[in-house]
Amino acid sequence: MNVEQILFEVSEALRVPVLILALAALAVALVEAGALAMELWRRRGRSLWQLDHAIAECQGRLAAGMQAQAVGALLPIARNPAMEEVLADLVAQQGKADSEARTAKLLAEYDYRSLRKLERTRILVRMGPALGLMGTLIPLSPALAGLADGDVATLTENLRVAFGVTVTGLLVGAIAFSVSLVRDRLYAQDYSDVEYVAVRLAAAPPVNGNPAGHSHWAVAP
Repeated sequence: MNVEQILFEVSEALRVPVLILALAALAVALVEAGALAMELWRRRGRSLWQLDHAIAECQGRLAAGMQAQAVGALLPIARNPAMEEVLADLVAQQGKADSEARTAKLLAEYDYRSLRKLERTRILVRMGPALGLMGTLIPLSPALAGLADGDVATLTENLRVAFGVTVTGLLVGAIAFSVSLVRDRLYAQDYSDVEYVAVRLAAAPPVNGNPAGHSHWAVAP
């Protein structure tokens, strides 16, 4: 068996996996597009006034020593579970001696989580067209062989597969690119909101008059 035959066998072995992966990529892209629609729906009515109102409510409850209720005041501005978690953590840091360093770390971790979610569609932006190209080229070999043998049925069938996978790959790339572009803006806005909350809470007066590091709350391990 020569090198050319080995390469031919490899490409033929990849035919079915590539087709399956192309369909799976399309399914994932459609799911991500649906998830984006839900994210946009949850962000309806967002405004700076709503953000300032929630922060003021949170500060008032913190001043009264109601930490759990202070977290609840910020929940209306949370757009996803990750945002809810980081806002609760920011409230928990108020009054602690190392609050500044821990707040910076919480913001960085939140940013990393947003980037990790963006990775899924960013990968599909490249993977979709790559699978489409592979799915186009692999059937061309048997199609050309059918043409040489005068087998029009084999030629037609393989060309249909090639063109179908090409369209699917391009569609995956287009959907993934659109979702990534919109999410990049949404997550940047979310990070800006979380950062704004952190700055406003840090600038608030000490809780119940206690200086930082002497809060009556127990320091979390």
